[in-house]
Amino acid sequence: MLVCIPQVLNPKQVAHLRALLDAAGAAWVDGRVTAGYQGALVKLNQQMDEQSSVARECQAVVVAALERNALFISAALPNVLYPPMFNRYAEGMGFGLHVDGSVRINPRNGSKLRTDVSATLFLSEPDSYEGGELQIEDSYGMHSVKLAAGDMVLYPASSLHQVTPVTQGVRLACFTWVQSLVSDNAERSLLFDLDNSIQRLNRSDADEVARRTLVGVYHNLLRQWSKP
Repeated sequence: MLVCIPQVLNPKQVAHLRALLDAAGAAWVDGRVTAGYQGALVKLNQQMDEQSSVARECQAVVVAALERNALFISAALPNVLYPPMFNRYAEGMGFGLHVDGSVRINPRNGSKLRTDVSATLFLSEPDSYEGGELQIEDSYGMHSVKLAAGDMVLYPASSLHQVTPVTQGVRLACFTWVQSLVSDNAERSLLFDLDNSIQRLNRSDADEVARRTLVGVYHNLLRQWSKP
C-alpha cells in the first residue's frame, strides 16, 4: 500500500526546518554511517547526526505533526515511531535499489523496532532540484514519487526502492519507520480502505445502523489483527 499524505507540515513549519537544516554545518555526516552492508554499497548522501540538537529540534516538529494527522494514523496504525531522521542529496548523490532493514535500534534508549512502514517527508519543492525521485516497486511495477514540500509518502518497508541521482539542486527530506499495530500490509490496507469508506459514509445520510455495524467490523478486525 502506497499512501500520499498532503500537508503533513505547513509552509511555515517547512521553512523553519529548512532554516535549521541549512545552518547545521558539521551536524551533517556521511549517510553510510547508518546503512547496513548491502545499503552502504549503493548509498551516497548526507544525514543529520541523530544525536545533534538540530536533529532533536526538527524531530519534535515532525512527531507533533504526525500525532495530529488522521490520515497518517489511519494508514500506518502506528504502535512505535522511530525518531525521524533527515537526509540531504546534493548533485551526483543518490541511493540505489535496496530494502530497508527489518529491525532498527532506537539510538536514544536501545529499544528495538520492527520496520513495517517506511515514510518519506519531502522538505524541498520538486522544481528546486532535478532527479531525486523516490522510486518504489510493488506488484504493479515501479512508482516514482516526488511530492511538494510538506507532503509525505508511506509505503511498506519490505518494498524494493531507491532515490535516483540528483542532477541539479539539493533534495532535503525527512524519513522514518513505523512499527504498526498491524504488521501485515494486506491486512493494514483492508483496514485503511474500510476506515476511509466509513468516514465517507459518516459525511452522508447513509443508514445509521449500517454505519454502526461497519464501525464494529473495523474495530473487531483491528482487535483480531493487531499485535501491540
